[in-house]
Amino acid sequence: MNAALGIAGISLGLGACILAVATFALGLRRRDPRLLALGARYGLAVLVGIVLSFAAMERALITRDFRLSYVQKVGSRDTPALYNFAALWSSLEGSILLWSLVLSVYLVALIRRFRSRLGDPLVAWALLVMFTISAFFFALMLGPANPFRLASVIQEGTGPNPLLQNHILMVFHPPILYAGLVGFSVPFSFAIAALVTGRVGEGWLVETRRWTLFAWGFLTVGIVLGAWWSYEVLGWGGYWGWDPVENAVLLPWLTGTAYIHSVLVQERRGMLRVWNLSLLCATFSLTILETFLTRSGVLDSVHAFSESSIGPWLLSFFGLSIAVTIALIAWRGDRLRSPGTIDSPISREGAFLVNNLLFAAFAFVVLLGTVFPLVVEVLRGDKLSVGAPFFDTMTVPLGLALLTLMAIAPVLPWRKASGELLRKRLLWPAWIGVGSLVVAALAGARGVAPLLAFGLGGFAGGAAVRQVVLATRRQGWRGLVGRANGGMVVHLGVVVVAVAIAASQSYSRQAELNLAPNQSASLFGHTLTYLGLDKVQEKARYTESALVRVDGGGVFKPALQRYKRGDIIGTPSVSTGLLGDVYLSLEQVPDTDQGQVRLKVIDEPMALWLWIGGGLMAVGTVLAAFPGRRRRPIDPVSAPAEIERELVGTHG
Repeated sequence: MNAALGIAGISLGLGACILAVATFALGLRRRDPRLLALGARYGLAVLVGIVLSFAAMERALITRDFRLSYVQKVGSRDTPALYNFAALWSSLEGSILLWSLVLSVYLVALIRRFRSRLGDPLVAWALLVMFTISAFFFALMLGPANPFRLASVIQEGTGPNPLLQNHILMVFHPPILYAGLVGFSVPFSFAIAALVTGRVGEGWLVETRRWTLFAWGFLTVGIVLGAWWSYEVLGWGGYWGWDPVENAVLLPWLTGTAYIHSVLVQERRGMLRVWNLSLLCATFSLTILETFLTRSGVLDSVHAFSESSIGPWLLSFFGLSIAVTIALIAWRGDRLRSPGTIDSPISREGAFLVNNLLFAAFAFVVLLGTVFPLVVEVLRGDKLSVGAPFFDTMTVPLGLALLTLMAIAPVLPWRKASGELLRKRLLWPAWIGVGSLVVAALAGARGVAPLLAFGLGGFAGGAAVRQVVLATRRQGWRGLVGRANGGMVVHLGVVVVAVAIAASQSYSRQAELNLAPNQSASLFGHTLTYLGLDKVQEKARYTESALVRVDGGGVFKPALQRYKRGDIIGTPSVSTGLLGDVYLSLEQVPDTDQGQVRLKVIDEPMALWLWIGGGLMAVGTVLAAFPGRRRRPIDPVSAPAEIERELVGTHG
């Protein structure tokens, strides 16, 4: 029953995608608005099909339908209900199912948003591209990533990886991350549509602005939640290990961030058209590369799933997206000439250009360190490992340069800035930066890179606060709303995250303790008292927790969990504070209740501010997505040529 429903849903979705592509292609060729409107109606069938398949798989997991090989792999009668639900996206086939569901939601939302403009060729081409992308993922689910394959019936499955069923973030992190990665399909589709139709001015950017911002916001929150999950689950005291799959997710975030900045220059001055199209298409292509690296089995990673035949499909689609983009840009080369030029390097557009170069360099370093070992293994058969020292050495200078630019760029005017204007606008941010540096030094901070991070963080934060204060003075509460003002809130979040990273990575300390029951020890300025063992037998696991009181306050429970499938998983416990965390991991339990436990204790400065900074970035994204001032309505999709001429005439 579940298999039949699932296959029926996937077949319905794929069939609807193919019919939609054919209908749009015919409608565009004949310039028939009725066919274009008909093509859009297939979107509902696509959504119904994927929802049916998703519901069938969840039903199979809930009812423990072990006739399905996927349920045998990730399902178990002993798995708690919440993690049994989340088990759907804990492995290859289910993750593609979730990806397709998110993509279908975006597709239907796009159709609804432009339901009155379906006859516009720009919108029609964008929807054709979206249906094509959807068809590819539905084809994967009928082919190498079929989640509804039948197998010989067994009585019990293995359940999801134990690391994926011991923290609530497993329920939220992957769907939010996918909402970000998949969301870039929308602006990519409009970019391809703009190239095909020749409407490569600034009109299509206005329509995709909010879609891009929300995709970027979801991706940001997904990455932060992933770091939080790593911090609270893996037991090593870190949150970012330059894992290849972490890097693969970071790549589209970097190029997407560069695009969000540089698109302002195109909207204002009509410049960087080729660069922006290239960035946007690179961002989409990198989401496909991330899918390939995560799901093809080419990487050894806590994130990567087992080997499958899906790799060549994804790699081919990745190559096709790049080839199509390059061909279209080359075809439209004459129309992509920018009407504006940079009048002075000391201007906002000059700063955005440097910003883009830094982000591009950052992305290149991450891509090189991630892909180079794979290329060497393919060509020579040697296994190489590029670890944190390489990435830290290469990216820290780029990060510091970006912090500097974050301080200067917001105060620069368009076209040209005078030295006197810069001195006036940067005076207070510079003093805040100096103050931050002095406070950090007095607090015991040492080392060139950390001190620079604190000083430049204060400088950039001061510039962002200055802009927000000026905006709220002029506009009241609306000073917090709008792309520029919301962007400053995002900048504040980035500054907080950067300073927290500098503090936690530079001044983290760790040691191991052996404690008997009711014995106390002082370490890193904290008093730890071991109270005894707590033992709990559950269906799927046996848990032994060390009860540890920190500084005479709450009791924390670092644990070792022994699963029926044979895995032994450590679960840390964290005493969180504004200035730092006491991070506890249980390394060894005694043979008797009166024996000594071995604890790893990590003093992690300012870790809480990582999550606070991520929250600020999310809030800033929402604020930036809505206009701060009332503007004359612009409808570049329904009247593209007139609007684009107006934009070029006004901003050129």
